[in-house]
Amino acid sequence: MKKQLWIVNGANLNLLGKREPSIYGNQSFEDYFSTLKKHFSEEEVELHYFQSNHEGEIIDKLHEIGFAQDKITGIVLNAGAFTHTSVAIGDAIASISTPVIEVHISNTFAREEFRHKSYLSKNCIGVIVGFGMESYRLALNYFIHQLEIKN
Repeated sequence: MKKQLWIVNGANLNLLGKREPSIYGNQSFEDYFSTLKKHFSEEEVELHYFQSNHEGEIIDKLHEIGFAQDKITGIVLNAGAFTHTSVAIGDAIASISTPVIEVHISNTFAREEFRHKSYLSKNCIGVIVGFGMESYRLALNYFIHQLEIKN
C-alpha cells in the first residue's frame, strides 16, 4: 500500500506565479505540483494537495488528514502569513500525531521582522525556509527517506 503525503498551503499561495514574482517566482503551485508528482512517480507514495485562504479550513484539513494515522505518512505545511498569526493552526498541529514539516518559499528571516516569528514551528518536526518552491521537494524527500529507513 502506498503511503500518502499531503501538502497544505495557506493564505495567498493560490496566487503563486502571479504574486510578487521577485519573491515567489513565476510558476503556479499547480504547475509545480505536477512536476513533484512526476519527480516522485517511482516512489511508493501518493501526493495530495490542499490550499485555502481560510484559517478554519486549514485547521479542518489538518484534523482530517492528521487523524488518518494509518494512511498518512506526513504533512508539508506552508501556512503563509498564518504562520505568524495563528495560534489555532499551531494548536491543530499539536493535536495530531501525523508529523508536519513547516516550509516557506522565501527566507522569512531575511524579510520583515514580523515574519521571524512562527506559531507553528514548535509543533513541527522541522522547518525549511528560503529554497523557493524546492522547499516542498526537500520536505517530501525527508518523509520518503524516513519511509525507506522504516521499511
